[in-house]
Amino acid sequence: MVLQQLGGSISRALQQMSNATIIDEKVLNECLNEITRALLQSDVQFKLVRDMQTNIKKIVNLDDLAAGHNKRRIIQQAVFNELCKILDPGKPSFTPKKGKTSVVMFVGLQGSGKTTTCTKYAFHHQKKGWKPALVCADTFRAGAFDQLKQNATKAKIPFYGSYMESDPVKIAEEGVERFKKENCDLIIVDTSGRHKQEAALFEEMRQVSEATKPDLVIFVMDSSIGQAAFDQAQAFKQSVAVGAVIITKMDGHAKGGGALSAVAATKSPVIFIGTGEHMDEFEVFDVKPFVSRLLGMGDLSGFMDKIQEVVPMDQQPELLQKLSEGTFTLRIMYEQFQNILKMGPIGQVFSMLPGFSSELMPKGREKDGQAKIKRYMTMMDSMTNEELDSSNPKLMNESRMMRIARGSGRLVKEVMEMMEEYKRLAKIWSKMKGLKIPKKGDMSALSRNMNAQHMSKVLPPQMLKQIGGMGGLQSLMKQMGSTKDMMGMFGGADK
Repeated sequence: MVLQQLGGSISRALQQMSNATIIDEKVLNECLNEITRALLQSDVQFKLVRDMQTNIKKIVNLDDLAAGHNKRRIIQQAVFNELCKILDPGKPSFTPKKGKTSVVMFVGLQGSGKTTTCTKYAFHHQKKGWKPALVCADTFRAGAFDQLKQNATKAKIPFYGSYMESDPVKIAEEGVERFKKENCDLIIVDTSGRHKQEAALFEEMRQVSEATKPDLVIFVMDSSIGQAAFDQAQAFKQSVAVGAVIITKMDGHAKGGGALSAVAATKSPVIFIGTGEHMDEFEVFDVKPFVSRLLGMGDLSGFMDKIQEVVPMDQQPELLQKLSEGTFTLRIMYEQFQNILKMGPIGQVFSMLPGFSSELMPKGREKDGQAKIKRYMTMMDSMTNEELDSSNPKLMNESRMMRIARGSGRLVKEVMEMMEEYKRLAKIWSKMKGLKIPKKGDMSALSRNMNAQHMSKVLPPQMLKQIGGMGGLQSLMKQMGSTKDMMGMFGGADK
């Protein structure tokens, strides 16, 4: 998960507070000091952190709270809201519409990953039914057009550029005109970067912007620069109308918090984050689910949307039917593992599911987690139809496990480990029994249909207790306005 170190520190601070017998001023201060330390270590601006601490103390006035109030829940809610406030500029960016031509111009310093990000952005929209095209207006960096050409060819996206023409404005203009005639509905213009902010770069950007009249200018920024992001984003915004930001290289940087918070402070919303080199290591940035995952609470609605991308429409009603019946077989587990492997970077997927992350996804060992899933699937390939379709774990006796181990070339203890994982997931699945099925197999509507009763079954008992039982849960759902936000905040699995 991105910013795993920061998320872990904040989660531990909240957990320590929850373990306290009485919530008093001392416990609250210790919790807030721990969170403050974690944010400052992650390079978040001091002023933002100080303001956050002040705001939480104003909201959580322990002396004024009546005895009946659940102080833990109020503190957790305040931390969640204040973290969202730091990362949310409060206004959405321009969103391209399918079938209507939009021009999107990318700007940023050299080395920020701009050219790769252009292709990722195009590929993301292509998967969702857009007809994107790429224009290379970077004539400053040797090899820029070759890189874009290689990326675009691999992703099967049309591109335009020139080895002969040195005027980026002319290339940009010609490329945009050409793809408009070809009815492309998302034309992405990659511009030159420099090693540092200089007048020539900003003048060139301004000229390309005037020539192509982009609907959206996206500023691409390297997360590892920390608080220097603020000055960079300001300088770019003063030259061209930056409407959104994409932060790259969020994999492995504990200090990415500086980039996130500094950009939010410039009032340009972050719309995507790059989490690796590969084409699919690219996440939509949505503040509430991001903070939920940062706090280790998952994002069930995001997971449902991912499932919707990989599960064929004709199979969705069947999957939802099985979910509502609460019957979980090894075959269903096998199918879900197949879906998870199709969803993209596995760490990104597991961070949406708190119940899955700790067992199958050890910190920093995502490849091991992926290999474990593949081992489980190999073992299941050695099972009979009766074994795969049974929901009775007692069927799997010692002799069957020995046969499966021999057939898959694994150890018996590995088969036993897989069965333990199956039992754990079956327990979570069984709590979905009786869930109202959305029409037409709409996976993303599933979380919206969850009422407080279902949520109380799905939430870990300790967490339900912390938020004040059923009454606290209903009140919190009312405050947040939607079940989707609730499921995003608390996740949907046992810890």
